[in-house]
Amino acid sequence: MGKVTKYHKLVRDRIPELIKSRGASCITEILPDYKRQAFLLFKLHEEVDEFVKSPCLEEMADILEVVEAIQEHMGWGDDEVEEAKRKKNEERGSFNQFILLREVEENDGSLINTIGTGEI
Repeated sequence: MGKVTKYHKLVRDRIPELIKSRGASCITEILPDYKRQAFLLFKLHEEVDEFVKSPCLEEMADILEVVEAIQEHMGWGDDEVEEAKRKKNEERGSFNQFILLREVEENDGSLINTIGTGEI
């Protein structure tokens, strides 16, 4: 019996085929619908972590592939996503100017709690 490595991760569709083409075997399952979102979100974290460690075109492509799979799973069309992006850019801007927020001074404390929540 050979070495067995256990995984519990979402992989690209051709990975089992590639494993078998190299003379190894693998055990897979097709995720039921109710588990797919959780595994896709975990995969997104995994791919972003890989990009942070090694920023390159291939890792960016992996992130986009997972984002597209999440979009499809959620049933969001390209037009819907683009409209949400356009609206957010119109209301809050984009990241083109690389503005780093360092400090906010306020009188009543109401603003601080809204930063990062989507309210401002």
